[in-house]
Amino acid sequence: MRELATGARYLMQGQRWVAQHGRLYAFCLLPALIALVLYVVLLVLLAFQAGDLAVWATPFADDWSGLPRNLLRLGFVVLLLAVGLMVAILTFTAVTLLIGDPFYESLSEKVEESEGGLPDGPDLPWWRELWTSLTDSLYVLMRALALALPLFLLGFVPLIGQTIVPALGFAVSGFFLTLELTSVAMQRRGIDVRTRLRMLRTRKSLALGFGVPLAATFLVPVVAVFLMPGAVAGATLLVRDLTGEARSGDRPEQGETAAGF
Repeated sequence: MRELATGARYLMQGQRWVAQHGRLYAFCLLPALIALVLYVVLLVLLAFQAGDLAVWATPFADDWSGLPRNLLRLGFVVLLLAVGLMVAILTFTAVTLLIGDPFYESLSEKVEESEGGLPDGPDLPWWRELWTSLTDSLYVLMRALALALPLFLLGFVPLIGQTIVPALGFAVSGFFLTLELTSVAMQRRGIDVRTRLRMLRTRKSLALGFGVPLAATFLVPVVAVFLMPGAVAGATLLVRDLTGEARSGDRPEQGETAAGF
C-alpha cells in the first residue's frame, strides 16, 4: 500500500509542478492537442467505414436471412470500434511523446534541475533519440497488446467480463502507461526499454499507483490532453526514485519485488 500511495503522490506532484510553471505547461499542451485531433479524425473515419468493413469481412453471411446477418455484422462493427478505441488509448501516450519530444524533453530537464540537477547520460543526435523513442514505443505497444487483446476477448465472458477483466485491464494499461511515460527521463540516462521494464517490475506497486489513476482519467480524451504535461513531470520524479536520485526524505522504503507484466 505504501508504494501504491507513493506512485499516486508522484502523479500529483507532477501536476502541481506544471501548475506552478504556467508558460512551460501551456507549451507542452500543444503535442497532446495535435495527437487528440489526429485520433478523433481516425476514429471518425473508422466509424464511417465500419459498416462496409463488416460486409467485406463476412461474405459468408450474404445468403443468411436478414436478422441473423444484421446481428452478426452489427457485432462485428461493435467489436471493430471497441478494438479501435482500445488501440487509441494504448498508443495515445506514445504518439504524443513522439510528436512532442522536444517539448517533453525540456519539461523533464527542468524538473530534474529543480530536484537536484541533470544526470550524466549519452549525448545523442536528435534523430537518434527520435528513432529510439519510436522503436521503444513499438516494443511497449506489442507487449501491451499481447495482454490487452486476450483481456478484451475475456470481456465477453459473463460475470468475469464485467468484474475481474476491467480491473486487470486498468492494471495492465496503468503499468504500460508508466513504462511509456518514464521513457523521457530513462533515455536521458541511457537506460534501454528492456531494462526499464525490469526496473518497474521490481517496483510494480509504485508503477501501478502512478499509472492506474492516470489510465482511468485518460479514458476521457480531453482530460488526457491537460494531464499529459504533469504526467511527464511526475514520471520524471518517479524515475529519480527508481534510480536512487530522489532527494533525502522524499524517497519511500522500497516495496515488494515481484515478476509480472
